[in-house]
Amino acid sequence: MGDALAAPVLELRQVSRSFGPIEVLHKVDIQLRPGRVHALIGENGAGKSTTMKILAGYQSASSGEVRLDGRPVAFASMGEAEAQGISMIHQEFNLAEQLSVEENIFLGRELKRGWLLDKPAMRRRARELLDRLDCRADTERRVATLSNSDKQMVEIAKALLRDTRVLVMDEPTAVLTRAETAVLLRQVRALREAGTAVLFTSHKLDEVEEIADDLTIMRDGRVVWTGPAAELDQHAMANAMVGREMSDLFPPKRGTPGDLALEVSGFSVPGFSDDVGFTLRRGEILGVAGLIGSGRTETFEGLCGLRPASGTVRVFDRPARIEHPWQAQALGLCYLTEDRKTRGLLLSKGMRENLTLQALEKFGRGLIDTRAEERALTQAIADFDIRGHRGALVGNLSGGNQQKLLFAKLLLADPRILVIDEPTRGIDIGTKQQMYEFIRRLAAEGRAIVVISSEMQEVIGLADRVLVMRHGRIVGELGADATEDSIVRLAMGVAPLTTGGETTA
Repeated sequence: MGDALAAPVLELRQVSRSFGPIEVLHKVDIQLRPGRVHALIGENGAGKSTTMKILAGYQSASSGEVRLDGRPVAFASMGEAEAQGISMIHQEFNLAEQLSVEENIFLGRELKRGWLLDKPAMRRRARELLDRLDCRADTERRVATLSNSDKQMVEIAKALLRDTRVLVMDEPTAVLTRAETAVLLRQVRALREAGTAVLFTSHKLDEVEEIADDLTIMRDGRVVWTGPAAELDQHAMANAMVGREMSDLFPPKRGTPGDLALEVSGFSVPGFSDDVGFTLRRGEILGVAGLIGSGRTETFEGLCGLRPASGTVRVFDRPARIEHPWQAQALGLCYLTEDRKTRGLLLSKGMRENLTLQALEKFGRGLIDTRAEERALTQAIADFDIRGHRGALVGNLSGGNQQKLLFAKLLLADPRILVIDEPTRGIDIGTKQQMYEFIRRLAAEGRAIVVISSEMQEVIGLADRVLVMRHGRIVGELGADATEDSIVRLAMGVAPLTTGGETTA
């Protein structure tokens, strides 16, 4: 661990940033010291991304100073910042999807033997970097075919290849499993021991508590707290982020489920799941847990017509054959994707176009009633507390506001059964609380809800019942008294305990 009193290698002094007339950063100070991990946390829209982009040379400051080794510096581009040893790992992947893993890792830094590329050397070095990260991805495989977690490891391998003095990490664990996160945090510690200054952002406060030496908390574009990370526990961090008490993260579970809404038996998605069966009632939240690769997402994509599948499905006690998403929607069954940026939203379009796309027939056939669309957007902004200029491109919204818009888009189709995959991935704790309240409110209205999540506390806090999947099968069902231990034991195939409301399949 570096010296807390060492001179900063990179810092912002009274930095402000405006986009047109709107100031999004207000006199921000932050100091990154060699051999220390500095966590930067805050709600979506707090100004973290803009702060990181200024540090890494992607954006310039409107006022104030960026200082490198004590001297003012103005990076004209990220390339200039990288030449000074400053690298950034983005939350959104910055990869060439059609190139191979090794080609991505060495892009712009190719090794040569004379006039020719030294492909064997690049392949060996890429394999070494991925092995450090416990990533088994084939170096010759196209990046487009990788899982999100493997893509993240490729991003990290790119950063490890560089002679990095300062590493800025924007939500590096958002798509990683617990095991993959543990590997990543080991690499962060190794970088710290080597003298690298690391800026680490995460909405997972347990990670911040585990890895950070220093901590800065932002709210509404301002620094509201900075100091040694050890001075705040997770609860105090959350309160400072949102400016209010966060003790009741999950809303209370209410009522008794109603009539049967969905009945599934003998359901299979080739290559992903086999002989899945379960029931779901009106007003019930059914949690689905399991390790990455357990078939959770693929099973429910098949159920909603997004993948080829077979089996018996009854929706509100009527047989249903679902081969396309529009057939599922016609039955009142809708799916909210885990990947809002590439499969859920059109980032280059505005909020209005995104909101109404799934229910466009409500706004006219042929000619679209844009005034009605605008009224629907006004209502959605109010109902879901979507923050941002209504004329902004969706790609410029924070992750939390994108997720709220995706919820609003889904609900405009008036579903009676919702499958919600990773409802709070990559969003801050304050917005998480809002999402949990939205979901519980929908259940109280009598909708039947499935929540698929990698966060066990989220499943436990929201769900009335929990199904656990392993290797494409449901291996157990847990009641309202489910625990992390009981979920993990089922997910990993460990002998179950006799407590936790567990029944094995």
